[in-house]
Amino acid sequence: MNILITRPSPYGEQLVNKLLSFGIFAYHLPLIYFSAGKTLSSLEQQLNLLSKGDFLCIVSQHAIKYAHRQLLNVGISWPTKLSYYAIGYTTSIKMYKLSGILVKYPIGQASSENLLRLPELMYSDGKRALILRGNNGRTILDDTLEKRGVLVSSCECYRRQLLQYNGEEESHKLLELNITTVVVTSGEILKQLYYLVPQFYRTSWLIQCKLVVVSPRLAKLAKYLGWKNIIIAQSAHNDVLTHVLIKNS
Repeated sequence: MNILITRPSPYGEQLVNKLLSFGIFAYHLPLIYFSAGKTLSSLEQQLNLLSKGDFLCIVSQHAIKYAHRQLLNVGISWPTKLSYYAIGYTTSIKMYKLSGILVKYPIGQASSENLLRLPELMYSDGKRALILRGNNGRTILDDTLEKRGVLVSSCECYRRQLLQYNGEEESHKLLELNITTVVVTSGEILKQLYYLVPQFYRTSWLIQCKLVVVSPRLAKLAKYLGWKNIIIAQSAHNDVLTHVLIKNS
């Protein structure tokens, strides 16, 4: 089984090295990279609007990375009076390592839907919430909390930028590498890969590959695009992905 890893750097390289250590060939083709978000400079001001017990919701570890760097730059710490929530285990651990703050997260699949099932967020009328996110993200967290009576604001901590490739050349390279399994961790990356590969290779090779994704929502999109052999990992954590790939090799 030769595997294509599409995770952004540095997580993509780390996953490739982990798989190689198990004797599994993997090739890294990142399709996006990250940069600072447009409203990151307003983070301190937005945090100051929150009161004791208000919510701070974190949608990814990338949001934490850029937000924490911004607070360090302006010389302030994360407020301890807030209730912190993360979309999944990986994001929660990232926040704890950087700040020492314990962050609640849903057990099981890392998703906005699961996060919204936490009892504290179910009955939240009158609270404020600040959501740390990237650009062009889903708004189900914002929309649902607003319906529950929460005053919601968000901070674009990071931006996803597309990397440009020659689709014909990359397809030839991947075929020569005999890639038969593809790992994708977001809908944006999946669509970028799908439309990068020319139609002939898309139908004759790409959608015939085994596809590993990290949520039922992403699996649904992949099925719509034509994939049939789809495996759902419980999270985008590299240890989880490695276990799934070894198990299905």
